[in-house]
Amino acid sequence: MRGWPRLSLTQWILVALVAGAAFGYADPAHAVQVGWVRDIFLHLIKSIIAPLVFSTVVVGIAGGGEPKQVGRMGWKSLLYFEVVTTIALFLGLAVVNLIKPGVGIQLAGDPGVLGKVAENHPKTLIETLVHIFPTSIFDALARGDVLQIVAFSVIFGLALMAVGEKGRPVVAFCESLAQVMFRFTEYVMYAAPLGVGAAMAATIGHQGLDVLRNLGMLIGSLYLALVIFVVVVFGAVAAIIRLPIVPFMKAIREPFALAFVTTSSESALPKAMEAMERFGVPRRIVGFVIPAGYSFNLDGTTLYLAMASVFIAQAVGSTVPGFTFPLSQQLAMMVTLMITSKGVAAVPRASLVILLATVNTFLPTPYGAIGVAMIFGVDELMDMARTSVNLLGNCLASVVIARWEGVFDDEAHRA
Repeated sequence: MRGWPRLSLTQWILVALVAGAAFGYADPAHAVQVGWVRDIFLHLIKSIIAPLVFSTVVVGIAGGGEPKQVGRMGWKSLLYFEVVTTIALFLGLAVVNLIKPGVGIQLAGDPGVLGKVAENHPKTLIETLVHIFPTSIFDALARGDVLQIVAFSVIFGLALMAVGEKGRPVVAFCESLAQVMFRFTEYVMYAAPLGVGAAMAATIGHQGLDVLRNLGMLIGSLYLALVIFVVVVFGAVAAIIRLPIVPFMKAIREPFALAFVTTSSESALPKAMEAMERFGVPRRIVGFVIPAGYSFNLDGTTLYLAMASVFIAQAVGSTVPGFTFPLSQQLAMMVTLMITSKGVAAVPRASLVILLATVNTFLPTPYGAIGVAMIFGVDELMDMARTSVNLLGNCLASVVIARWEGVFDDEAHRA
């Protein structure tokens, strides 16, 4: 971004958000016509979905994330990760269904497809189960069907692990592919200000400033849910493991602040590992649990994904006559998010890729993508909170495993 004024990408996104809202309010007739800029940005994001999901799931299984391969510490970590992230997921689901921030929002789409969309009822449980398994992985990759990609990737990763050394070149390829797609995502994010500005202008031009009230409710609901999660769930965990809370908060304040400001857990990883080692967690546990947690213990992200996906479903229900999204379908979406949210912490706002893939699978086209574009403008404000909670959860997890293994050094934090 050389040649631009010295603003960070985050600042440019906020500037574009305000400018888009102002444009949409001042000239709604022309603002609704810039939706094509938003669509180009969404197309670029969609192109990331298939290779990123495939590579991260395969690496997560064949590259050392399976309990039998990593041993006792591995299965304890994974068990703790899944329990806590599942609680986060269902807490987010409960809060968004209680507050209903998406009810009343009208998503700007092609009026000509309203009748067809209304006929697209959610799949039954049996239809969903059958749909999970692809007849052709290439067809699933081409359509970006995240359920089918995940199912194939899990089986493929298990097969790679079973063949041992012969499969290592494929694992290495998937690791490289994942890194390339993360970098690809970074490049696409440079276009985020344009996409955000166009999305907000089109949204405000179509519906007016009332939509900001609903987006404000989504942000407030997320922060409320995260506070409840930290106080109740992390508080309970801290009490069970006898965590010295004040020294712990002092130990993680620097990496926590770094994660909050940069909206990237990865940027705070070295500082967090150093802090937890000084705090009394053995190096071997720090070196395993915290990096593994960046793929399997994204508490803030999973809670956000639960709330954002149902928020969009509520907006679709307000837009499309006759469309409903019952609890059974919400639970199916939660299971999908539980799997596909692994490994998205390396790039700021990469969770939007997973959100877009998931709502495209469960919600009618094109309204899922339009809903994601609408909340993208305020995603930065939510990303700061969920990323810092991710980091807090991973630091806490390292203490949990150290206590569970009986190797936590109580004298270190006192020193």
